[in-house]
Amino acid sequence: MAKNKSSYVCQNCGAHFGKWAGQCTDCGEWNSLVEAPNVSMPHHNKSTAKPNASRSTSRSTAAPAGNYSGTHSAVMPLNAVSVTLDTRLPTGISEFDRVLGGGLVAGSVVLIGGDPGIGKSTILLQTATNMARADSLAGSALYVTGEESLAQVAMRAKRLDLPADRLRVLAETNVETICAALTQEQPAIAIIDSIQTIYTDAINSAPGGVSQIRESAAILTRYAKQTGTALFLVGHVTKEGTLAGPRVLEHMVDTVLYFEGQSDSRFRMIRAVKNRFGAVNELGIFGMTDMGLKEVANPSAIFLSRYDKPVAGSVVMVSREGTRPLLVEVQALVDDSQGQPRRMALGLDFQRLSMLLAVMHRHGGIHTSGQDVYVNVVGGVKVIETGSDLAVLLACASSIKEKPLPSSLAVFGEVGLSGEIRPVPNGQERLKEAMKHGFKHAIIPKANAPAKDAPQFKGINVIAVERLDDAIESAFEL
Repeated sequence: MAKNKSSYVCQNCGAHFGKWAGQCTDCGEWNSLVEAPNVSMPHHNKSTAKPNASRSTSRSTAAPAGNYSGTHSAVMPLNAVSVTLDTRLPTGISEFDRVLGGGLVAGSVVLIGGDPGIGKSTILLQTATNMARADSLAGSALYVTGEESLAQVAMRAKRLDLPADRLRVLAETNVETICAALTQEQPAIAIIDSIQTIYTDAINSAPGGVSQIRESAAILTRYAKQTGTALFLVGHVTKEGTLAGPRVLEHMVDTVLYFEGQSDSRFRMIRAVKNRFGAVNELGIFGMTDMGLKEVANPSAIFLSRYDKPVAGSVVMVSREGTRPLLVEVQALVDDSQGQPRRMALGLDFQRLSMLLAVMHRHGGIHTSGQDVYVNVVGGVKVIETGSDLAVLLACASSIKEKPLPSSLAVFGEVGLSGEIRPVPNGQERLKEAMKHGFKHAIIPKANAPAKDAPQFKGINVIAVERLDDAIESAFEL
């Protein structure tokens, strides 16, 4: 016998509970449990229950949408599977293609998230109009809006002066109706804006809930895989900056893109945090204009400040974001504390900053125990690689000593707990990027140093170091 019993679902992580509680024990979020009634649960005695018995979930009640519900697959040897090179569909925006790994893959599902007003709908509308006019796609693009009316989408296209004559649009929130329209139109790409507004009739809950998001995304993903249509899903973010809804949503899709930067900044950055068809942590850089998002031709130049004369606490680092090197400026301000010393890092890992300051004290002879330390990466870019360690410490040392470092100096390298300078990947590509922008000196790990007779590096003075104290000494001798 089965009985209807209410269950409670965490709106943050999707965990199920038999009774309400103030805090989710899985993710620790408070007041996130919402009742999901009418869930059929088996009522049986534990002593007689079968080992494989399990309660039905919302996934088991979801009816397949349309007539593409899939066929049974045959088991076969792996070497018998036919493999073809994935066909890339250019979006018409080269920086966007870079983040995607070279363009869209047929049948792929891309989830893109970011703060409100940062440009998600703008770049996808630009992409849709570009791809709708591509001769290879024969105008096969569909934009599905669940948040805005068709008139609002048309007004945005007109304001951005986009060629919208071939783009087909649909205002709908029911996933079964959307799949029916996709089956009829058979577009090469489709944009769903946004997944939080989509619902399925198979789930008895409001749109935006964990169950609705999960099931709607599952239906759309299944459609994309079985028909070859490339899908873009727009996702909302929480106040912590993560995608709203169950974490399983990120596992369902092929690619997850995040917008970085402030909504009031001139520049927008899109980072790939997951990509089954390209490099993870690839970064695309755009400028926000009256005509929409425009790709930046020389990304390194926008993150470099130009001073009339060198200033203390500033050093240029050669980072690597995805598949390309990038020059960014690291600024540090170290000042006497008026109370409890503060540590603040913008664009860097705060905990790693605290560790690096301890290393500088022990192995560099420079202490900051009674001082406030503020470190910032210019331009709002987030640097998540350890190759920024040496630049951070040199900027802090420059601020403490009130001695500016040469403006023609570029730095990269990882700093270990014992004060050693460890190598970083693609060291010679970073050197070439520094040379391209006119830098004359570079302090790098010894393991990344090129051969002394290498002709391509004759225009730059490469200082290879093994220890932190050597790096600090060399920097202030230039």
